[in-house]
Amino acid sequence: MFLARRLVLAHFWVAFIAFAVALVLGEWQMVVRSPMHPWVGNPELYYRSVTAHGTVMGYVLPTLVAMGFGYALTELALKRPLLGLRWAWASFWMVVAGTVMAATPVALGKASVLYTFYPPMLANVFYYLGIVLVVVGSWVWVGLTSWNVHRWKKDHPGEKIPLAMFGNAAGAYLWAWTSVGAASEILLLILPAAFGWRDTIDAGLSRVLFSWTLHAIVYFWLMPAYIAFYTIIPRAIGGRLYSDTMGRVAFVLFLVFSMPIGIHHLFADPQVGAGFKFVHAVFTAMVSVPTLLTVFTICASAEIAGRLRGGRGAFGWVKALPWSNPYMLAVTFSFIMLGFGGAGGIINMSYQLNETIHNTQWVTGHFHLIFAGAIVIMYFVIAYDLWPHLLRCAPLNERLMRWQLWLWFVGMMVTTIPWHFAGLLGAPRRMAYFDYTHPALQPQALTVTISSIGGLLLVVSGLLFIWILATARRGAPEPTVYTFSTPVHDGPVPAALNSFALWIALMVGLTVVNYGFPIVQLALMPGTSVPVIPVGGAR
Repeated sequence: MFLARRLVLAHFWVAFIAFAVALVLGEWQMVVRSPMHPWVGNPELYYRSVTAHGTVMGYVLPTLVAMGFGYALTELALKRPLLGLRWAWASFWMVVAGTVMAATPVALGKASVLYTFYPPMLANVFYYLGIVLVVVGSWVWVGLTSWNVHRWKKDHPGEKIPLAMFGNAAGAYLWAWTSVGAASEILLLILPAAFGWRDTIDAGLSRVLFSWTLHAIVYFWLMPAYIAFYTIIPRAIGGRLYSDTMGRVAFVLFLVFSMPIGIHHLFADPQVGAGFKFVHAVFTAMVSVPTLLTVFTICASAEIAGRLRGGRGAFGWVKALPWSNPYMLAVTFSFIMLGFGGAGGIINMSYQLNETIHNTQWVTGHFHLIFAGAIVIMYFVIAYDLWPHLLRCAPLNERLMRWQLWLWFVGMMVTTIPWHFAGLLGAPRRMAYFDYTHPALQPQALTVTISSIGGLLLVVSGLLFIWILATARRGAPEPTVYTFSTPVHDGPVPAALNSFALWIALMVGLTVVNYGFPIVQLALMPGTSVPVIPVGGAR
């Protein structure tokens, strides 16, 4: 039973086509700011491209993947038709309409404010309205996910929610609360100025509200990837999931610890006190716990697969793993990039060490390793795994899949590692051009050039990914029934790990404690607003 095929396909195709466009823009940005290309005649073109790239990669791609994958999980994990199919289609078209609405002023040069908005810069009002439409559309998905879980539990009293659906619901609830920060910033502060009702904006309060969303959104991005870690990878490599319970613990810990940490992005901002910066830094360290649990659990699951294939001794199981299997490659590459990206994140979350690399290319390398590396490569896996069932087609070409994954991994490492070195040399991010003939900048020229070459590999890999999906052979026999990973021990779980009320309460409570005072203090403080700066004749 998979009645939502067309719905899921629609989400994936829009997501991946937008992804391909943003990928090309990203490579163009790297080339034009490298020694291989003369300075951009109009630097606004560079920031126009960065805005489009960030908006697609930060909002459109992960939202559509989470929604499409979420609808698929609802049917496949709960083994029943999706309730609210018409609402699901309505939410999809809202996201598409919002994407087009936001992209239009960006393309016209009237919204080059980057995906983080950067008040007091002010874009055309339709850019913000488009983002609002995307978020509201995603909230419909949150509501449908919650409703389907509620109805399933009512029809299956005493049964545990399937792990895939448990993770899907956790991701939906996390996004619902995560998006409140940016939504509040747009609705309460930015839109009144964009409509011309106000000529000033409180930039400090805006940054605090956006920080509510800024880091927690990363864990919304990674939820589909972590669901794939637990429910796809062990089955795909011929093993079993080491622990269903550990997966549930990881999902609820993300709910609790993902939210109250965003102010660590504001270490250099004077409007937030040092005490709250320290608290957010501590909680940022705590969010590593569910990731470490996941790495342990999936490595243990891989060991089971290796030993089932005849691996013996302390490390013989590693050699016995199916290294020609694209899924095995993908999870390995993902963990490697997650490790490097996480290590860089330790520097970012340190109140003292962050001063060394704040707003440098180091930061760009860090979040590209985490999102574009560890997370997006698992988006590829999700699409590869579902595609035969979505199209009722033959299995995809594993040789091409391996090439595509290798190119993505190598390209991402070649792109991001030099960025880290450039950051240590002091290279700022988000600059349209550099004079590499200057003695102070000459050492950065090589690192920037190498990164551009890595970006070209990423473009090739991304286009190959689209090609693999587009050329899938239709008309094959119906694939076997879709299955998820089977846990080693499939017994009952504690009630707290089969529901969300406790964890949502903790999530909301910690957010109020960690954000309540800074937000109220800034909102009540007089004389903090500054004049808006319209971009590209936005007003």
